[in-house]
Amino acid sequence: MKLMRRKPKKQKKPAMILRLAARWGYKPGRVMSEVLEWTEVIVVAVGLAAIIMSFVTVRMHVPTGSMIPTIDPKDSFFVDRITYYFRDPKPGDIVVFRHTEEVLVGRVLEGSLADAADVEVGARLLYLNTDPVYTKALAESYLASWPEGTSLRLSTAAGERYDLGAKASDVSTLEDLGIVIREKRMRYVKRLIATGGQTVQIIDGAIYVDGVRLEGNRFDRTYLSHDTRFRFGVEPTLVPENHYFVLGDNSADSFDSRYWGFVDDRDMIGVPYLRVWPLNRFGPM
Repeated sequence: MKLMRRKPKKQKKPAMILRLAARWGYKPGRVMSEVLEWTEVIVVAVGLAAIIMSFVTVRMHVPTGSMIPTIDPKDSFFVDRITYYFRDPKPGDIVVFRHTEEVLVGRVLEGSLADAADVEVGARLLYLNTDPVYTKALAESYLASWPEGTSLRLSTAAGERYDLGAKASDVSTLEDLGIVIREKRMRYVKRLIATGGQTVQIIDGAIYVDGVRLEGNRFDRTYLSHDTRFRFGVEPTLVPENHYFVLGDNSADSFDSRYWGFVDDRDMIGVPYLRVWPLNRFGPM
């Protein structure tokens, strides 16, 4: 009877970092070998985590009640960042995106109107004349629409008021006034209402897109439209191409497209998919 020989066990390959060390002529001892192996494991784990958080998913929470009852304040959830690589956002989606939280004076150009008015670097802008400054683009849309000779005034969060004189014919941006803007941005979560090319309007608390009322559980709520600070959606509002109109489910406590306008497609992050906190609300979004 022929005896079967056992195949010798394959020796475990040294870690990549140890093989590289050997190539460089370094031969660590047992303790240092373990340290290097664990270093490699940690570096790989951190690298994978960074890739996942950058391209696959991100965890966030909502600090306000803007999405009640869908999302409660302090709910923590994961956001899928890859869905919109395969399909376009559509009305009814809950979406996460980046948007401007504060408009700040990043720099004042020497010899400019802002320099002459002693506009303070770092100031948070609140109003240009009587119009609220929610984003740089919105402020510049006001500025470009005003006729030559319009008196220009800036108001800040600290209560300062700056007189920038009369608008000249060649002034259409804040930088023309000598103000280089820095926008502080953060992640928002809202309900997508309309996409580029659609016309949106709030009428008697209901949402109409292209003249048709949006119905169903996702839109079964009252949307406020009687605040003087609202700029968009109160009258028929055309959403620009590659942009989105979004609202909070709890519109009485939501800073959204009614105030500042539209979300650029480039700022879209993804879709919430799993609530992980609090535990009694754990589950799919």
